[in-house]
Amino acid sequence: MNVRRRLLTSTAALPALALAATGCGLAGEGEETISIVVTESAPFQEPAEIAAELLEEQGYELDITYMTDINQPNQVVQTGEYEANYFQHLAYLNNFNDSNNTEVQPLFSVYYAPSGLFSLEYDDIDDIPDGAEVNLPVDPSNNGRALQLLADAGLIEIDQDVSVIELTQNHITDNPRDLQFVETDQQSGAQVLPDVDLGFAFVRLVAEAGYEVEDTLVHLEDGRDEVRTPFTCVVAVGPEGVTDEQAQALQDAFQSPEIEQWFDEYQGGVIDYADFITLDNAEEIWADFTDGDA
Repeated sequence: MNVRRRLLTSTAALPALALAATGCGLAGEGEETISIVVTESAPFQEPAEIAAELLEEQGYELDITYMTDINQPNQVVQTGEYEANYFQHLAYLNNFNDSNNTEVQPLFSVYYAPSGLFSLEYDDIDDIPDGAEVNLPVDPSNNGRALQLLADAGLIEIDQDVSVIELTQNHITDNPRDLQFVETDQQSGAQVLPDVDLGFAFVRLVAEAGYEVEDTLVHLEDGRDEVRTPFTCVVAVGPEGVTDEQAQALQDAFQSPEIEQWFDEYQGGVIDYADFITLDNAEEIWADFTDGDA
């Protein structure tokens, strides 16, 4: 992983007096501040603020900048303007790197946000009429995710040899109900439900929009590994990265019991806390994923 490395053994070998001189025994001189870019929505903003409080106890300042644009967070860590970001899942990160020749990589995971097919008009997949208008997210990574959901629900057939992160409408092999697709920003999935017969959306966004998930859900993503892993959200860094000490401090904060509890309680638990990607295995998981094995 292209993370700026500092040997932990060099710190461990310092006398206790030298460690005390840092003020906390963890953060080295000039490394007490970690800058991070976070998207301005609850599952990113609120855990980041909890992490900031936990990091402060360890002598670090988490300098949080909020952005609504989903392109800038990777660009600014790529250039080294910021050290880390927290706003995206692996599929989006992989697609962004491929499209922009960037080298942003995951440090560890925080949560998996299930998605589904929702409708304000129909209660069951079998009720979806011929020619129904279906909303899909416009960004490529989530577009494929939506097509996989439609295939899992039996509404379309797709090329089974194409992974979920590479699926496009060109890989639809049969559309027996002549579904008509419209595409909008992924964050608008819940807002456009009144305007379509069926729409892809993140479960949390449907809940945040004020809809009853159980009343509007037509088909839920099944969470199998080949879908869950690509769409797990991570804290990521650019080529300059962070030190080993900073990386460990970030993971300890974001994968803490306090943040796990926040996800368990948010909107009745519509988001799954996920700590299966760690500093120990992130490089291997990312390599497998970018090789197309995820």
